[in-house]
Amino acid sequence: MGRISFSCLFPASWHFSLSSLFLPRLLTPSLRQLLFIGLLLGLIGLLYLLLLSKGHASWLREENHFHRHLARVTDVDATDTSNPDLNYGLVVDCGSSGSRVFVYCWPRHNGNPHELLDIQQMRDQHRKPVVMKIKPGISELAKTPEKASDYIYPLLSFAAQHIPKNKHQETPLYILCTAGMRILPESQQEALLEDLRTDIPVHFNFLFSDSHVEVISGKQEGVYAWIGINFVLGRFNHVHNNGEAVVEVNVSEQQEALVRKRTAGVLDMGGVSTQIAYEVPKTEEVAKNLLAEFNLGCDAHRTEHVYRVYVSTFLGFGGNAARQRYEESVIKNTATRNKLLDQHAGETADSPLLDPCLPADLQDEIGSSTEKLHLRGTGDFDQCRHILQPFLNRTNETLTSLNGIYQPAINYNNSQFYGFSEFYYCTEDVLRMGGDYNSSKYSKAAKSYCSTQWKTLKERFDSGLYATHADLHRLKYQCFKSAWMHEVLHSGFSFPANYKNLRTALLVYDKEVQWTLGAILYRTRFLPLRDIQQEGLKGVHSHWRHSFSFVNNHYLFLACFFIVVLSIMLYLLRLRRIHRRAAQHCTPSSVPWLEEGLGSPTIPITL
Repeated sequence: MGRISFSCLFPASWHFSLSSLFLPRLLTPSLRQLLFIGLLLGLIGLLYLLLLSKGHASWLREENHFHRHLARVTDVDATDTSNPDLNYGLVVDCGSSGSRVFVYCWPRHNGNPHELLDIQQMRDQHRKPVVMKIKPGISELAKTPEKASDYIYPLLSFAAQHIPKNKHQETPLYILCTAGMRILPESQQEALLEDLRTDIPVHFNFLFSDSHVEVISGKQEGVYAWIGINFVLGRFNHVHNNGEAVVEVNVSEQQEALVRKRTAGVLDMGGVSTQIAYEVPKTEEVAKNLLAEFNLGCDAHRTEHVYRVYVSTFLGFGGNAARQRYEESVIKNTATRNKLLDQHAGETADSPLLDPCLPADLQDEIGSSTEKLHLRGTGDFDQCRHILQPFLNRTNETLTSLNGIYQPAINYNNSQFYGFSEFYYCTEDVLRMGGDYNSSKYSKAAKSYCSTQWKTLKERFDSGLYATHADLHRLKYQCFKSAWMHEVLHSGFSFPANYKNLRTALLVYDKEVQWTLGAILYRTRFLPLRDIQQEGLKGVHSHWRHSFSFVNNHYLFLACFFIVVLSIMLYLLRLRRIHRRAAQHCTPSSVPWLEEGLGSPTIPITL
């Protein structure tokens, strides 16, 4: 029987034969049927392309955010100052004890209004952060404000040496003053700031205006610190993977709630003050005036980067200030009690006053030379905690914290906090428990430390069993500060004892995160606007080239697939026409092999 063989210029397996008896059945489909089959195949291919493109775009966004975040937290290479697309920015932190200049850099914005600038701290040729500090604080010049610009000159000169000269004119400079300047009278503050505004543009060509130098509030400083930490943690990248913690945020009553990455709250206890800052996803009307609401995005009409953050600073609630308040209270109360009861407790080393907040048998002296008081520690952690509770100044009202200040409700089941400074020192320097905080383990370790004899603690210290930067002052007051930190956290800020999402840290990804990073991120948030229009078309072409380089094999496969299908369909249509003509015009004698059953020669068809 005659057969028709098909073969392709592809693998050898793509070869098959059709019997001539079955050939008419194959060729009988109508044109509509063939078109329907072709359309169905086309739709299948288009659906495949759409799924592939969508999945690839999502993958590209996640990979882009991951690599940007990875570079931000691991980059220790020297900054390439020869890169013409690199931008720079300066922030001078004028603190109470000194001033520091931080130099930051970032590449051109990619033109996507959904993303923030990728700001990093500049590193010199030795891969060290470009930062310089001078002492004392600028507030020491309150009586000689005309020397303010001379005071700041070395910092700006240092920064100017590290930034390419052709970039100076477009490099923003911000001089932000904190605690030291806040305590000065407003007239003295303004005199110092006016000297800086007048003289700096004369000596330096940085992008600098009158609004770039100011005294910021404690609330602003707290917001900047919160921004900097969450930026390094990658919490402002709203492309989140499965398993990442998210929150539902109500930006405004007119818009639906957003679901985005959960940000981290910040707890910071210094020597003088304690601060708390965290995002409030949902709030009632009463609380809005107590929150800092800001938009980190470059477009004020977009709300994806709108954050509502509660920040409160408590002066006198730092570790050292709390100990000072405690000692003043002990001196005052002991003097009153001795006078009323005609006693002499604590007046001599032979009759010391017992202090549960000092390690067992530690001898200490407090007060001035005229009213010196002798103490001996008993190392009772629980009693110390109980004695310290009145110093929190709590009230009986709900949703309040230290000093009776309003504190918006925290969702302890879906939140995360980082504890810095004393929160870290208290857990790590002596107790060696820094990192993930566990209240029961911490209390147990603190109790054990407090009840240990001072002689034994001193021997351990001499043997180097504690952190290298722990000193005798830390050992003496570790018991007090452990109890104070515990009470501030659990009684002051009302964190439950079983809270598992507090991490005490000195660094974030092995880097010290300054509030200045948050300051420049916030103050340069509108800079991407100048790049968006320029990068718009360029970004589209760049994205297409990158996408094509990834999926070109898929496109080639689909193209070949459609060519083969189309060729088969066209050939079948041609055979269909030939078969019809042959059926209409041929006679039995003209095709004797059909009647005689003789084998016909094979007709090769090559695609």
